[in-house]
Amino acid sequence: MKENCFDLSITDLGKRCIHSPPGISGYVEDSKRILFDSTLDGYNSCRDSQEIPLSVELAGPRENIFFDPAKTKAAIVTCGGLCPGINDVIRSITMGLYFRYGVKNIIGIKYGFRGLNPDYAHKPVQLSPDIVKDITSIGGSILSCSRGHQEIPRLAAALENLNINILFCVGGDGTMRAAAQLTQEIARQNLKIAIVGIPKTIDNDLNLIEKSFGFDTAISETVKAIRCAHVEAKGAFNGIGLIKIMGRLSGHIAASAALAQNDVNFVLIPEAPFALAGKNGFLSVLQQRIKLRGHAVILVAEGAGQEYLRTADEHSETDPSGNIRLHDIGIFLKNEIENHFRKNELEINLKYIEPSYMIRSVPANASDSIYCSSLGQYAVHAGMAGKTGLLVALMKDEYVHLPISAAATRRRIDPKGNLWLRVLESTGQPQTMK
Repeated sequence: MKENCFDLSITDLGKRCIHSPPGISGYVEDSKRILFDSTLDGYNSCRDSQEIPLSVELAGPRENIFFDPAKTKAAIVTCGGLCPGINDVIRSITMGLYFRYGVKNIIGIKYGFRGLNPDYAHKPVQLSPDIVKDITSIGGSILSCSRGHQEIPRLAAALENLNINILFCVGGDGTMRAAAQLTQEIARQNLKIAIVGIPKTIDNDLNLIEKSFGFDTAISETVKAIRCAHVEAKGAFNGIGLIKIMGRLSGHIAASAALAQNDVNFVLIPEAPFALAGKNGFLSVLQQRIKLRGHAVILVAEGAGQEYLRTADEHSETDPSGNIRLHDIGIFLKNEIENHFRKNELEINLKYIEPSYMIRSVPANASDSIYCSSLGQYAVHAGMAGKTGLLVALMKDEYVHLPISAAATRRRIDPKGNLWLRVLESTGQPQTMK
């Protein structure tokens, strides 16, 4: 990776002239950074070329802050689909603003960015410790979410009209792209409004980010579905358990869940195309497995095998976020498997399980809850320091500031990489089914 691939500089709204409130310690200087490439090869490359290595700004409280807590008004917006841990982030931001900085004016924007569009007339809700104290025990978002494009100038105008100083944006790659555009519009109008992102994608596929919140919970819940599918498959003659889970463009949940629960025999993901028919195709390999072992468990990501469900001249529909609407690979595979074994006069008992919405809507587990709390706290520090156009993230076991634009792209599984090879070893499925 070349050092100039990313601009990792962070924008400040202005000089920080207000000392942090009493009780805050562990100050971090802007000059404290971690290396983007921590390998020996990367070090040697910079040493030989005498270049300054690419580095990332550490997150944390600053000794001086930009916004006066007594005059600060902050807002939180949650966008995209539901994900375990959103309420934990909302609570953490609210508690951090209220108790660590003394910010009392905190509002929640309802229904994502559309809540800032006056055409929808969604009234903001006041947030306080009393309001958020118990919300981590429930799933979803107390502010609700939505998808869809909103006009950026109107969002900027709404923030100005509401006298918002800091906007915390919780969402995935679409939200981060909108937040980046909003940051640019605010800068163009020379407004002193900080935009801070907290990355949310249950698929764990945002670029540069070690882990997105909700991912650990998604794996834990998927493991429960795998166990049930395995019991069903073992409990019937030639039993097959077929599970479809999230994974529009990447199979991180499927891969990690298969490694966490070794009952899976086949993992199908968007990054590793497979053939259905033919000697080495999936259906033939599945048939061999059934004849040999008498049962099988299949885990398929929703974005896998889409080439079998679309015609060449088909017009691709998109959802309000601009994502291509996927065809149902789960039902398609169920029908293809049943038809294949029927044609070959082999009896099977197939059970189809789709737990996706149950996974998305559960509360965060302990690991995710701790992570969400940390993300919220570091986001508050960044916002009060007047940093903008950034998101807080975990990188190399450190919480850092990343420019929103640098992390608004997708990260996919390398079908020749170590993670996928470990999945193949764990499941025993062929390296290729083509």
